[in-house]
Amino acid sequence: MANPWAGEVALWLDGRRHVARLTLGALAELEAALEAGSLIELVERFEGRSFRTRDVLAVVVAGLRGGGWQGTADDLRTAEIRGGAVEAARVAAELLARAFALPGET
Repeated sequence: MANPWAGEVALWLDGRRHVARLTLGALAELEAALEAGSLIELVERFEGRSFRTRDVLAVVVAGLRGGGWQGTADDLRTAEIRGGAVEAARVAAELLARAFALPGET
């Protein structure tokens, strides 16, 4: 089970359960992958439901890597995500919410 108090969110890829979380290193990787803008702008896009598919991919990859996954964005592009794009977007939003929330807020 994913531990929400540790910022963890579960995601199923190719029939296997993975735990994702945005560690400091994963956040730095995410910031570099954004190419433009800031993490705050990214959070605002998710809050305003104006995020892009590229945003979802970058957040999910960073979160999975923060959880120990050794894959890449190319690996995720070809993986079967249980719940599809909607689940990937939900996981991305949850990861951002848990990474930037104070204890007890999520």
